[in-house]
Amino acid sequence: MSKLETRLLAFAISLLLIATSAAEAQIPPGGVPPAGRGGGGRGRGAVQVMTLTTTAFNDGGTIPTKYTQVGEEASPPLAWTGAPDSAASFVLIVHDPNAATGNGLDDVLHWMVWNIPGSARALPEAIPHGATLAGGNTRQISVSGPYFRGAAAPASGPPHHYLFELYALDTMLDVPAVGQSPAATRAAIVAAMAGHVRGKAVMVGVFRRPAP
Repeated sequence: MSKLETRLLAFAISLLLIATSAAEAQIPPGGVPPAGRGGGGRGRGAVQVMTLTTTAFNDGGTIPTKYTQVGEEASPPLAWTGAPDSAASFVLIVHDPNAATGNGLDDVLHWMVWNIPGSARALPEAIPHGATLAGGNTRQISVSGPYFRGAAAPASGPPHHYLFELYALDTMLDVPAVGQSPAATRAAIVAAMAGHVRGKAVMVGVFRRPAP
């Protein structure tokens, strides 16, 4: 799978997830439009293209062992540019579309961080475990708990593409980090995002466990 194909798959998955969750939550249509189009039919402007980077690896490159389950499983340092002035918060979703689950519209969630302040332009390396980050408003989950879950594609198969998707929202999200399953929390966040996305960035990391 090429980097372009991976990016297109990532965008398609995010559209399907948001549309499905919005429908289940009875939210009016108009979730995340393609970049450069209208803002979900609500007159709030286009979805701005942002840039997400890390000093740990190049976009489309191999994720170093330190940030995987083979190593320290530390979250990589992240930085972004091009955020819209309307950003009130950011949501980061790290997932593996090569590990689809259920009906194929969901996949393994390696990290979801929401209510990142709209003034933020970076996340430091090795975010501590815990449902809430410093300050109390920023929250995190993964499929296995309130922390970053490192890449872990098996050595027996092809490399997996880990997608780091950053969304700029024009609102904060009133979704708790505890009290329900990670899958239910993810669905609630995606539903709450519908109609509020004002910017998006995508970065790809590749990993496969080394052969024993």
